[in-house]
This record gives sequence, structure tokens and C-alpha cells, in this order.
Amino acid sequence: MTIDDYILQHIEPEPEYLYRLYRATNIYMLHGRMASGHLQGRLLKMLVQMIRPKNILEVGTFSGYSAICMAEGLEAGGRVYTFEINDEQEDFTRPWIEQSPVADKIEFIIGDAITEAPRLGVIFDMAFIDGDKRTYRETYEMVLSILRPGGFILADNTLWDGHVVDPAYDRDQQTHGIETFNDFLVGDARVEQVILPLRDGLTIVRKC
Repeated sequence: MTIDDYILQHIEPEPEYLYRLYRATNIYMLHGRMASGHLQGRLLKMLVQMIRPKNILEVGTFSGYSAICMAEGLEAGGRVYTFEINDEQEDFTRPWIEQSPVADKIEFIIGDAITEAPRLGVIFDMAFIDGDKRTYRETYEMVLSILRPGGFILADNTLWDGHVVDPAYDRDQQTHGIETFNDFLVGDARVEQVILPLRDGLTIVRKC
């Protein structure tokens, strides 16, 4: 038994609907491992229960797994606004969201969150950034501008399979985007932040 197996056996079980969604994601979509999965999904739900946000912004819906997890943790009246820029994913993702037990708490939007999210006119309490790594810095600035003071940002993939500390790795645009974001964030006096070495790296940011 690996340590990962041990962890999954000692946390809240993955709901059956999300188990089926994760399997379908890996069967029918490229890069299925990008879905949050059991451990991160349960953490997202618990963080929502701890922070108790009314409005959550997600940048990068992918198959809808993380949006459903966050919606699970919302109190009555809470809402997840999730943006996916790749319209080719809509045929897969929309039915999974709309048939989920928390469909009434999720608004799934096809479009560029950087330009479209501010037009919603919503002030957010929490955000999950998991979109195009090349634009993490721009996405972060947009999110910060519509996040309430004391609100939280979660940024996924901030360790990028360890490439951020591998000098031999070819710095493609996505890796450069993650490094630029991490380097900027550590000097940003507007926030407090910590990186958790969970899966591919999860940064938790609190707006001061």
C-alpha cells in the first residue's frame, strides 16, 4: 500500500457521482488527470465549509469535478460561477454539472474569465484558479480586483510536477507562467500566502 492509498482510505469517501465523473473524465477527455480527484476534491469541499463563502469564482472548469466539490460545501444560497474558455469541452461537462446533486448551486459559463467575470457584477468571497497557466498572473489580478477583503484565492498546479525547481527542465510557456506567478505572489504585500505540496501544488492566498 502506498501513502496515497492510505490517505484515501482514511478520509471522507469519494461520492459515487464524483467517482463516475472522474472515471469518465479519464476515459473520454485528454489529460484526465487534470481533474481534482478524491483527495483534492474533499479538501475543496472542506475549505468551502471553513470559509463559508456566498459566491465562489472558478477559472477553468475542465470536467466540472472541482466545481461540484466546492458546491457541495456551500450553504443555502451560495453559488459557484465557473468559467471554461475551451468551448469544445462543453458537450462533456455541462451534462455532468446539470445532472449533479448540486446543479442548482453552479453557473457554468463558456468564455474568458479574465474579461467576462468582472462583468457579472459580483463580489466574490473565494476563488479557485485552475485555468491557463500562461495567464496565471493576469487571472490573479482580475480575481483580486473582484474579491472582498479577507477573501481567499486557491491556485492549483503551482509546483507544476516539480518543474519549478528542476533546472534541467525546458521552460515552456506554461512553466514560465507558473514561475512568474509564484515569484510575483511572494512579494505581493496585498496578500498572505502558503503553498501546500498537495498533488501538483496548491497555493492558498488571503487578501488583506
